[in-house]
Amino acid sequence: MAKRNHPKAAHGALPTREAVLAFIEESPQKVGKREIAQAFGIKGADKIELKRLLKDLQEEGAIEKDRAGLRKAGRLPPVVVADIDTRRDRDGELVARPAQWDPDAGPAPLITVLMPRGRRANGPAPGTGDRALLKIEPDGDAPGRYLGRVIKVIGRNKAETLGVFRALPAGGGRIVPVDKKAQGREIAVPPGGEGDALDGDLVTVTLGREDRFGLTQGRVKDRLGSLGSEKAVSLIALHAHGIPHVFPREVLAEAESAREVGPEDREDWRELPLVTIDPPDAKDHDDAVVAIPDPDPANPGGFVVTVAIADVAAYVRPGTALDREALMRGNSVYFPDRVVPMLPERISNDLCSLRPGQDRPALAVRMIVTAEGRKLRHSVHRVMMRSRAKLAYAQAQAAIDGRPDEVTAPILDGVLRPLWAAYRALATARDARGPLALDLPERKVILNPEGGVDRVIVPERLEAHRLIEEFMIQANVAAAETLEAAGQPLIYRVHDEPSLEKMRALGEVMASIGLKLPKEANLRPALFNRILGMVEGSEHQLFLNEVVLRSQAQAVYAAENAGHFGLALRRYAHFTSPIRRYADLIVHRALIRALRLGSDGLPAGMAVGDLAEIGQQISAAERRAMAAERETIDRLIAHHLADRVGATFSGQISGATRSGLFIKLDETGADGFVPVSTLGADYFRYEEGRHALVGERTRETFRLGDKVEVRLMEAAPVAGALRFEIAGGGRTGVPSAARGGPRKVRPALERRDSLTKRRGRRA
Repeated sequence: MAKRNHPKAAHGALPTREAVLAFIEESPQKVGKREIAQAFGIKGADKIELKRLLKDLQEEGAIEKDRAGLRKAGRLPPVVVADIDTRRDRDGELVARPAQWDPDAGPAPLITVLMPRGRRANGPAPGTGDRALLKIEPDGDAPGRYLGRVIKVIGRNKAETLGVFRALPAGGGRIVPVDKKAQGREIAVPPGGEGDALDGDLVTVTLGREDRFGLTQGRVKDRLGSLGSEKAVSLIALHAHGIPHVFPREVLAEAESAREVGPEDREDWRELPLVTIDPPDAKDHDDAVVAIPDPDPANPGGFVVTVAIADVAAYVRPGTALDREALMRGNSVYFPDRVVPMLPERISNDLCSLRPGQDRPALAVRMIVTAEGRKLRHSVHRVMMRSRAKLAYAQAQAAIDGRPDEVTAPILDGVLRPLWAAYRALATARDARGPLALDLPERKVILNPEGGVDRVIVPERLEAHRLIEEFMIQANVAAAETLEAAGQPLIYRVHDEPSLEKMRALGEVMASIGLKLPKEANLRPALFNRILGMVEGSEHQLFLNEVVLRSQAQAVYAAENAGHFGLALRRYAHFTSPIRRYADLIVHRALIRALRLGSDGLPAGMAVGDLAEIGQQISAAERRAMAAERETIDRLIAHHLADRVGATFSGQISGATRSGLFIKLDETGADGFVPVSTLGADYFRYEEGRHALVGERTRETFRLGDKVEVRLMEAAPVAGALRFEIAGGGRTGVPSAARGGPRKVRPALERRDSLTKRRGRRA
């Protein structure tokens, strides 16, 4: 806003009330009596008259005064604390309302929340239900509304919470919070405060004061759905994290009206024997692969590797309702009991699914690689393809292992064997590159027909999985290289190296199990691979793999390249899953624009700043999805274990703090907490350097990574939390009496029965 030159007031004359109001309204900074006096040149006794004028304006309700200074009545100050709504606006934008607002001034103004940029862009992003500090300015396109850029995310809006309503016979009821940190602190709902909520419903609650029994009172604000069966357990995570899961009518109508794309202006690759290899229960198939020996005599033993990806950009055009909804969702979210797709089924499971024998539009990368797996060159094409076969991972692996079936037998020699040969060449180059090689079991929850947990398994990791993974990585690199060479802005997948603080913490953990962190001038994934090699086959293997994972930075989407540390790649972009990730759709559009492959590419007006904001938004959506998926599994397993209270389980100490121990169970991978007060009569001191709780008298030690037996004492399915007590394990030390006489045993620490749980940060 341009600074206005305000006329100096003549001696004995004050500026008009209109001039003062205009100055207060236009000033982007804090305004008080001193700033007004300086702006209008008011001095001496005239300041007394100015004070009277300002008092009159306040009494008339024309201006308001608070800690932020003076402002025109009904306007917000330049910086405001605001609560982000649990629902987005029609354009998918986050909207907020000021945390403090005088209802006599009318409805609280809406603030459209803009995502952070620059150095703040990789920090915590705001989500629905959060409270944030915003720097605001009037929205020139919407009178009465504001634009707010996030300065800091303060936390959750504590005036509202999410819980399960339990009705009482006489009316009213209790709310069981879904937040594990609030376990044991139910909320009382008085008769008449339950709204239309029924017993077992998931509701949002507006909190009030504590009643005389010590319970916080609340009133039901919204009824979100019934939790009558375990099949609805993911509903909690959807609402807790504000994940949109119902497509608006206009989005569904747009998807249903889409018509199949024809072969016009595309290369015809329908005779190329591309195949899809996916999990057996996959409903959409967005990537297909093929490899053939390179006929060029200058590349002996080399391969022509092709990766074809569903051309989602042909159906989801920029600025449409489909596009706005996809950006708002950011990605598909996968729960054991449901999938929340980024795009409607008409697009994801039909028009863009690479079904065998059906013509489908695709964006394809063709790569020429040597016998050693080194890429010589690549090219990008917009094609019409026809998948030769739909295979499951185990099915393709069985064929290579000598057990083909009626689907794989006809394509074994012509398609599958060349694919595996090309993969082994690429694997040679991958091993030379030295990406981070973590070995962590990927647990999968199998549900029974009623929606409860049947069992938790660790699916076998096949060579077929690694083949598809490596082909996709190579295609992603090729996409990034193509766009960089064309000077086209894009969204990168960025993974920074670990921070010094995390490296120090890793060194401390290693020291606690008798290992020394190797010293290297430059951090590389190979360093971590050497660390993992130190414990391979030992009792610490799984534990240290998890600690190394926690030491890694969070991978994010960004418009500026910083490389991908974990994959040991200089440039990397997500290209291979546009059905389920918005980042990939942006990369597809960027390729279409850069290579002039059609009119449906990235809009010409989209700049790096716009891509940076999109990157921040979809990074936040990814973190939101990960948290929701993880919490849903926790709740399902807590349901599963609720009838096994008193049973004993084997586990490992995954964390040690002053308040207790965090335990990961071997059988299910579930996490739970052992309060320090339950460890025994001894006083247990937390030794930070050893990551251990140590008894002062007995020297009994519980250390990070130790194997233990635990007894389940309580399960809270709604929160997905478990509380244990130690049944065996730990390490026996030398009693303090043997080291200088008896010592007085301090009373046990104050009992902490809240079911809490720490989560490691995923890379």
